[in-house]
Amino acid sequence: MTGSYDGVPLARPSAGLPAKSLGKGALWLAAFLSGFVIEEPAPYELYMAFLSIVWLACGLKLRREFGPLIICMMLYVAGGVASIPMAREMGDAMMYIAVSSFLAVTAIFYAAILADDPQRFRIIQNGYTISAVLVAAIGIAGYFHLFPGAGYFTLYDRARGTFQDPNVFGPFLVLPTVLLIQRLLRDSVLKNLHLLVPLAILLLGVFLSFSRGAWGVLFAAVLLVYFLALVTEQQLYRRTRLILLGFAGLFAAFLLIAGALSIDSVAEMFAERAKLVQEYDGARLGRFARYSLGFQMMMEHPLGLGALEFNKYFPEDEHNVYLKGFTTYGWLGGTIYIALALWTLCALVPLLFKARPWTAFTQAVFAVFAAHLILSAIIDTDHWRHMYMLYGLAWGLIATDKIEMKRQRSHRPAPAATALLRRF
Repeated sequence: MTGSYDGVPLARPSAGLPAKSLGKGALWLAAFLSGFVIEEPAPYELYMAFLSIVWLACGLKLRREFGPLIICMMLYVAGGVASIPMAREMGDAMMYIAVSSFLAVTAIFYAAILADDPQRFRIIQNGYTISAVLVAAIGIAGYFHLFPGAGYFTLYDRARGTFQDPNVFGPFLVLPTVLLIQRLLRDSVLKNLHLLVPLAILLLGVFLSFSRGAWGVLFAAVLLVYFLALVTEQQLYRRTRLILLGFAGLFAAFLLIAGALSIDSVAEMFAERAKLVQEYDGARLGRFARYSLGFQMMMEHPLGLGALEFNKYFPEDEHNVYLKGFTTYGWLGGTIYIALALWTLCALVPLLFKARPWTAFTQAVFAVFAAHLILSAIIDTDHWRHMYMLYGLAWGLIATDKIEMKRQRSHRPAPAATALLRRF
């Protein structure tokens, strides 16, 4: 077998096939385990620590094409390390920054994996989607108490699945949901009817999380992916098909929600959670007031307050990852995080309109990532495992595009040679 993505094609002996298959299986398992973080340390964390070491030992490259991710993550963590002495409980602060460091490594790992071979996005997509469907099904079963002890998978009468918090459970399900919807938009619906069952499970899981953030992320991401599908479609009849599918999708979502709301307990919780501003948002020291007071406080603390210190000054945590960047990682970390978020978003935009086998995946990652950045203004996404995965996937795709462009330039004939060929 021959072939290589980046470099001279090399012959591979048949004995290498099992090792390659083992590597694919290991990567699939990593994506699958990302949905099981109900206790810490989670299996995902232990497995990723082992897998990262093994892949690096086997020659996984840290390429300059995703160098900005590496540098920004290092500076972000450095800001956190510098803030540790500011904390009253240094042991807790050190553990928090240690987790941040590990998650930064996972982001770099996913970037390196995709940059080395962009076709691996299929493995990650498959593992993530199967995990999300299973996790959503567990959350749904927990909400409706379908088996003894199922209530363990709920919190405050909201589905949380295999997560500690419904507000993390819901957004985790969004990327695979968008990917399934995207496939129905691009391919024949009749040939993909089998996708409707997992899609319904995912949508119901997001709904029963009763997370306003998850609802908003799903709506924004689907709307953006649908818009990208429309503007990139060249053929009129396919655009017409997309418009019809859009109306059909809205009708199906309405039926799914109406069916869920026919259950009294679901309707009551929905009426409560659907309020735009909750009592804990608009109170005197509520979520919104803490944003203003927190940023004012940070003007006097260039090294930050230290990890897990904000709630010692206010009733609750920051619930804003940009504010948390400054309180936990100081001016350095807060500035770097905002710069990395914007840099990632802007670097992804040109990739949305290029003809690549992974363009659809790129569009889905971009839409979900952009929606998460908006969500991060009202909730703390700092230690969300799938958020760091999104950063890694984004920079892996960015690096892949840069490598592909270099290859095209290297295979392009020199101007003098081109002129000589034209004479013949």
